[in-house]
Amino acid sequence: MGIQTIRPTRRAFLAGTGLVIGLTLVGRQAGAALIRGVPQDVQGPHADLNAFVRVAPDGTVTVLSKHLEMGQGPYTGLTTIVAEELDADWSQMRVAAAPADDDVYKNLAFGLQGTGGSTSIANSYEQLRKAGATARAMLVAAAAQEWGVPASEITVVAGHIRHEGSGKDAGFGEFADKAAAMDPPGDVQLKDPKDFVLIGKDRHKLDTDEKTNGKAIFTLDVLADDMLIALVAHSAHFGATVKGFDDGEARRIKGVVDVKQLPQGVAVYAEDTFTALKARAALKIDWDLSKAETRSSQRIYEDYRAEMKAGSLEAGNKGDVDGAFSAEGITSMDTEIVFPFLAHAPMEPLDAVLMMAEDGSIDCYNGSQFPGQDKAAIAEICGVDPAKVRVNVQLAGGSFGRRAQFGSPYMREAAAVFKASGMKRPVKHMWTREDDIRGGFYRPIYLHSIRGAIDRDGNISGWDHTIVGQSIMNKDELDGTTVEGTADMPYAIPNLRVVAHQPKLGVPVLWWRSVGHTHTAFAVETFLDRLLDRAGKDPVEGRLALLKDAPRHAGVLKKVAEIADWGSPVPEGRRRGVAVHKSFDTYVAEIVEVSIGEAGVPKVHKVWCAVDCGVAINPNVIRAQMEGGIGYGLGAILFDAIDLGEGGGVVQSNFDDYRSLRINEMPEVEVAIIDSTEPPTGVGEPGVPPIGPAVANAWRQLTGQPVQRLPLASGPIA
Repeated sequence: MGIQTIRPTRRAFLAGTGLVIGLTLVGRQAGAALIRGVPQDVQGPHADLNAFVRVAPDGTVTVLSKHLEMGQGPYTGLTTIVAEELDADWSQMRVAAAPADDDVYKNLAFGLQGTGGSTSIANSYEQLRKAGATARAMLVAAAAQEWGVPASEITVVAGHIRHEGSGKDAGFGEFADKAAAMDPPGDVQLKDPKDFVLIGKDRHKLDTDEKTNGKAIFTLDVLADDMLIALVAHSAHFGATVKGFDDGEARRIKGVVDVKQLPQGVAVYAEDTFTALKARAALKIDWDLSKAETRSSQRIYEDYRAEMKAGSLEAGNKGDVDGAFSAEGITSMDTEIVFPFLAHAPMEPLDAVLMMAEDGSIDCYNGSQFPGQDKAAIAEICGVDPAKVRVNVQLAGGSFGRRAQFGSPYMREAAAVFKASGMKRPVKHMWTREDDIRGGFYRPIYLHSIRGAIDRDGNISGWDHTIVGQSIMNKDELDGTTVEGTADMPYAIPNLRVVAHQPKLGVPVLWWRSVGHTHTAFAVETFLDRLLDRAGKDPVEGRLALLKDAPRHAGVLKKVAEIADWGSPVPEGRRRGVAVHKSFDTYVAEIVEVSIGEAGVPKVHKVWCAVDCGVAINPNVIRAQMEGGIGYGLGAILFDAIDLGEGGGVVQSNFDDYRSLRINEMPEVEVAIIDSTEPPTGVGEPGVPPIGPAVANAWRQLTGQPVQRLPLASGPIA
């Protein structure tokens, strides 16, 4: 008798208010591993009505999500979209991760399967509406054929297919197989939004209950019989390679199975995590630093200032900027703003479980943001046919950009670790918190230099902006992520110039939650606030006057001013600040109320937020993402920096010196969602950019000092 593999499927259905996981036993050949994880496949019999919609005999509907669920809500949002057009009852809806397939499940914004850029709902909205409507039409056609009645006389309400004239009534499951055998219609009629039943209503997230009661399975929870734990020792310097190593002491530790050199470092294989940690610490490695980045953050800032004198890349140039600054009666102001490296610091560090079956196929369990690329990386490194690699996408404990690596460098390391092990036993490859904080792929260091001109009538007449920072896309030409939010700022400033310098560094960088907007929104909104103050203008009214050609910016700004009762008295010892910014086609304005807290760090008491993200699929998720983005962004601007010390080593290592916002530091947040019929846009990232400048603007009102370096608590030496 073969060993049974326990493969829990995410049967996301609401039983009362509880989310239930179904466990399905799947027989495998003798010698297979016992594994507890979430496979990508929908378990049990079902009929595929299309690539996204599967119907079981009992009428339950499973939506295959092409987007990773890492806390931002696509499992619930995408399921809602399908259920709306299918006219399903919410209680019958389930969700599962789609398999890795860059063709079938590609992100329409990227051209390959992937989650990021706040695109999950935006790129899937029309696609999944059509998937749901097509499945509905096929079920109706099957019922019409079976009952011998015109399809036009059949209605679908809350998961029931009905023919009023004959009194016939059936669930989806009764016609699923018959419908799946039919050719789908070439075109389907989508609902008029005024007829939406599910879209636009608050709905409990499908994954919330499991995540709060401990039943949710993440990659760290995946266990396999006879599984090895693998950790890789990396250099403290980016770009260093192994010159030689002594593993004698490590190998003498009981439970250590093997030690192997890899391109990325030295891997330790052990029977358990604690042993692997002890053994890795016992390694003696001689690193070759000849090609490593050895500059400190201080030196990089100095080099960036020198870089400003070199040739630049033009991002935007309108009007006569030089003329604006030389005109009579001009008041000018300038600033330099320094932004440090930032780590993503998701709660679940990078990890993956790989195992090989007797037929030579490989299963990978991983919270994969780009599963198609991860699949290709495993196949290439391990030397197997891509068709024999299955990426079982797990829930991910956050990402904020960390797992969204083109080229899959982490998965290449995990695959190299697995291959070097001999691929006979399952391997869980793990990064510790320290590995993650010190592992690079940071939000780059940026240096902004801005000049502003105010004419004799108090109008901002000129803006000259220079940005220095690495290209996240490693481009020689202008990288749009370096300047987004500056050259395209919405303010009616007649003379505007934005240029960029993109020096090369040895530090690997990556998009961080809201990408370029993390620094450009701060730079623009804080400097604009200072110019308006110098001109004697109210921060809200002054912005509105400059937003005459930007109605959606103005709309969220007016709304947030309304809910915050801008202009009303503020408690003694407090001040308010405001910022408005568009990112990922979503418009967000925020007002904060701040006092001077312990150790002279800003204490944020309340945040008012207005968001315009088009059609609101689930207001509950939108509010949660605004709250989460505010908390994430606030923690970063108050406390976070990755500093390279003398010699280029990373100073920070864990949450004690690179900390997140604590629950007692989280302000009260009030969110207003603008009613809209525009196509939906993303909400995972746009809540982040305005919080930093809003706090900095309030802080300047309190202290009289502009914020020119971050973080506010203990900024990097500049």
